[in-house]
Amino acid sequence: MQIIEATTDHIYNIQVLSDIIWPVTFKEILSQEQIKYMMDMMYSTSSLEKQMTELNHHYLLAEEDGEYLGFVSYEINYKGTQTTKVHKIYVLPSTQGKGVGRFFIDTVSKIAKKNNNTILSLNVNRFNKAIEFYKRMGFDFHASENIDIGNGFLMEDYIMNKTLS
Repeated sequence: MQIIEATTDHIYNIQVLSDIIWPVTFKEILSQEQIKYMMDMMYSTSSLEKQMTELNHHYLLAEEDGEYLGFVSYEINYKGTQTTKVHKIYVLPSTQGKGVGRFFIDTVSKIAKKNNNTILSLNVNRFNKAIEFYKRMGFDFHASENIDIGNGFLMEDYIMNKTLS
């Protein structure tokens, strides 16, 4: 397995992955209307371009034998702090439990440390089964927040942090 640093040339690949992953990941947590709304909001070509070119979100793809297995996006020095924010981390359902998520967290942790960041932070839906994975990876609950994303929808998240040593 290798990591590929994604560019705007990889937007289509990220969209294909999210089209496969999101409906499975959130089918028991969010309504179909909210899933569609959030996918349009976060994974449209214009949104991904803006994230990559204006908002300093870096995307990495995991690739093995010519197939993309998932993606992670992160931002170093989030809000001017020594925190690296993991904005997105998604792995194909067929590859979950095979070390891809761990590979992403380890890779982003190394990048964060190289940039003198001391905390890795992420938001996770309060009902997402990935919470257990994040706990195993060394994340702790930091806070919870409700984020109004428009159209009558809320993201009901925990903020989880991992101290980098």
